[in-house]
Amino acid sequence: MVKRGTMDIRRGATVVLSTAVLVIFSAGSALAEDPPLPAAAASAEEVPAAAKQEAEAVWKARCETCHGATGKGDGAAAAAITPKPRDFSLASWQSSVTDAHLDKIILEGGQGVGLSMLMPANPDLVAKPDVIKALRKHVRSLAAK
Repeated sequence: MVKRGTMDIRRGATVVLSTAVLVIFSAGSALAEDPPLPAAAASAEEVPAAAKQEAEAVWKARCETCHGATGKGDGAAAAAITPKPRDFSLASWQSSVTDAHLDKIILEGGQGVGLSMLMPANPDLVAKPDVIKALRKHVRSLAAK
C-alpha cells in the first residue's frame, strides 16, 4: 500500500511538473516578438492619407539618401557608408524581421537595436504611430516579388 501511495505521489508530481514546464514554455513564446504579418494582412492595415504623405516625405528626406528610392541600399550616400545600408528588397531579410522590430529601428535608429550608429533615430515620430506604420508598410512594399 505504501508503494502504491508513493507511485501515485510520483505520478501526480510528474503531471504537475509537466504542466509547469508547458506553462513556462507557453509564456515564453507569448513574450517573443510577433512574427511578420503576411503581405495581405500588412497591406490591410489602414493608414490615414495625411500619415502616408508625411511618411513619404520622411522617406525621401531621411531614408532614401542611404537606402535608395527602391530600398536596395544604393542611395547617393551609400557609397561612403560602412556597413552598407540594408537592402529591403531581400526576401530573406523581410521574413527575418518583425514589424515590431522595424518600428523600433525607425524610432530608435540602428543603435537602438544593436546595428550601425549611422542609421539615425527619429524621436520626433514617437507621437506619430500612423507615420511609423506607413514607413513600415513602405519598407515591406520594397520586398522583391
